[in-house]
Amino acid sequence: MPQIAYQILNVFAEEPFGGNPLAVIEDGSQLSDREMQLIARQFNLSETTFLLPSERASARVRIFTPGYEMPFAGHPTLGSAQVVRALHGTGDAITLEMQAGVIPVRAEGERWTLSANAPTQRPMEASPAELAAMLGLPAEAIAGPCLWVSCGNEQAMIPLASPAFVQACRPDAELMRRYSVNDTGKPKAYVFARTEHGFESRFFWTPDTGIAEDPGTGSAAANLGGWWLATQGDAPLQATIRQGTAMGRPNVLSLQVGNGGIEVGGRVQLLGRGTLQW
Repeated sequence: MPQIAYQILNVFAEEPFGGNPLAVIEDGSQLSDREMQLIARQFNLSETTFLLPSERASARVRIFTPGYEMPFAGHPTLGSAQVVRALHGTGDAITLEMQAGVIPVRAEGERWTLSANAPTQRPMEASPAELAAMLGLPAEAIAGPCLWVSCGNEQAMIPLASPAFVQACRPDAELMRRYSVNDTGKPKAYVFARTEHGFESRFFWTPDTGIAEDPGTGSAAANLGGWWLATQGDAPLQATIRQGTAMGRPNVLSLQVGNGGIEVGGRVQLLGRGTLQW
């Protein structure tokens, strides 16, 4: 009977039961792709990661949603890094091999920061009016250039005129499938607005039915850094991103952009451990 140890963590959590939950399988080396997908479906979290040996980095990480594998995601990177440090005594500076490349990660206690891949960007074909209709907002809610940006996971970056518009979003799934489909054929949209200390944000995607929302999206925060570089040039940025407010699941992310680099961070809290057996 297989027995697989796992940990449950909350990433970007500044309070108990805040942040974005993550399951980390401590050793996925004996699991098939099908078993990994089934385990991710069993946990039914936004992502589950599987740790494997690597010849290029401190560990190799595979990331699965309940439906498919992802090349890169932010909160799985930070949560997996904390588990790798605890299991292997790597110290506070480690690297993680993912489909999107090798990602450097460093820690100060339970606060982890990743260095994102260099971003790519392209314009969105949908007009501001079409994107506003997609989000259930008036046309004047769109506040600037809307871009597809990828630091390893392409997402629509849609700036809004105020945090009130961020909270007022009511996306239409059919319009998302028409106007906001990324390079892998998945409808995704990240909306954000400036605040006194940074940004208020929300992230939406469409599962088989309806609209789903993510409480804290590190890959999108990195892509926001890419949007900043594309629209603000060399202007440095040090910001706090608040996400999950509308869900009652507060997440706090840090974003730093400077000298062409993008760093995303947040606090990781261990919630529990267990063993799968079948």
